[in-house]
Amino acid sequence: MTSFPFNRHSPALLTTLTASVALAIASLPAQARPDTRSMTCAQAQAFIQQHGAVVMSTGTYTYSRFIADRRYCPHYEILEPNYGPTLDNPKCPIGYGCRRVDRPGPGPR
Repeated sequence: MTSFPFNRHSPALLTTLTASVALAIASLPAQARPDTRSMTCAQAQAFIQQHGAVVMSTGTYTYSRFIADRRYCPHYEILEPNYGPTLDNPKCPIGYGCRRVDRPGPGPR
């Protein structure tokens, strides 16, 4: 029978596995958010239509979620136009956003 230096409850095994996972995650390249400011209005609109729902940078420290249509909102939310700055338009209608609608209850009885 082969013996291993770690048993399955060994702290050394847990430390080794944790370090391995952390190293693997740290070595993954960071994926930058698409930036509306680096696209024309038409390019940004096409990007949203192609991908459906995307979080995009809209400024140095700002971002927004843009969606293509109603299927990306929960049933209790509605669509509203969502604008962002692009190369050729400071207020381009890039796509839509979801907005919660509070409906009045039935009232007193």
